[in-house]
Amino acid sequence: MRLVLAGDVMTGRGVDQVLPSPGAPDLHEDLVRDARTYVDLAERVSGPIPKPVDAAWPWGDVLPEMDEVGPAVRVMNLETSVTRSDDVALGKAVTYRMSPANLGVLTIAKVDIWALANNHILDYGSAGLVETLDTMGGAGQRTSGAGRDDSEAWCPAVATSGGGGPRVLVSSVADVSSGVPPQWAAGPDHPGVALLPDLSLAAADTLVDRMRESAQQGDILVVSVHWGGNWGYGVPHAHRRFAHRLVDAGVHVVHGHSSHHPRPSEVYRDRLVLYGCGDLVNDYEGIGGYEEFRDDLRLLFVVTLDPETGELVGMRMVPFRARRLRLERASAPDARWLAEALEGAGRALGARVQVAQDGALELLHQ
Repeated sequence: MRLVLAGDVMTGRGVDQVLPSPGAPDLHEDLVRDARTYVDLAERVSGPIPKPVDAAWPWGDVLPEMDEVGPAVRVMNLETSVTRSDDVALGKAVTYRMSPANLGVLTIAKVDIWALANNHILDYGSAGLVETLDTMGGAGQRTSGAGRDDSEAWCPAVATSGGGGPRVLVSSVADVSSGVPPQWAAGPDHPGVALLPDLSLAAADTLVDRMRESAQQGDILVVSVHWGGNWGYGVPHAHRRFAHRLVDAGVHVVHGHSSHHPRPSEVYRDRLVLYGCGDLVNDYEGIGGYEEFRDDLRLLFVVTLDPETGELVGMRMVPFRARRLRLERASAPDARWLAEALEGAGRALGARVQVAQDGALELLHQ
């Protein structure tokens, strides 16, 4: 069976502004007060964007690539609120929202489960989160990791890949290291996210116990976790220990994200651990300061599992490059750059990466 995984999908701000029905462009950032500024930055480095673009534009070559995979469960992290709320979170340096009228940019990707436990889903308050949940649910979009109360936030989402394959259970959770304010934790009587108390072994065990309350025999268990900072290839010891404990307790795939660029992967006990998938869709073109990490390069992770055991059979990482707020298949030199960066950064984890003949990256494991 196959999973198609990606990191952060950030369809607010500049991406929202080039779509047919943008929300108000007002921002509360220190340096940028109008979301259209991010469109201008992208056009300065990549050329004109044919505004308004259709819903498929930001995804570009990703959509046909996913279709070529065939039956698969698609899981991505939605890192923006879908709301008209103006109740901006005080003290947040950057806030993301997209217009509910532009929801087609999400539904066109046919994602089976959206992870919502992250540091931007409550950027426009509880009202913004509830509107996000209502809008997504009304369009038939499955979500996990945020809710109107803690019971809803911690409830796993379920999907199937068709063809009689096993169910996939996804629990979306976040750690404060990703920038989630502690007060965003969902409670018995207020909305919020599934916020881990810490990255202890006990917290991992409790999470898996919660998943098993919804699981059936033969289910594939996926933990989608938003953790860590935005830049750098280092994998903290606490992340590895937490991920290993999840696997020891029965999780088949750890789907990590938060960093703006891909981080190394690991195969632990024949199970896949992605420590940082990087961003997929965002409006970062033209923003300088971290060029060494090549955050214009993005990856789509195609994971093949043994349907009986959940063990990793193989993983292809398809590289793309952002240009004019659209994703294009990356060039051969860009693919080699990514492979070398991940190979070097993942050597201590035993991760080997090579470029295949079709230009995709392959994770090598024994």
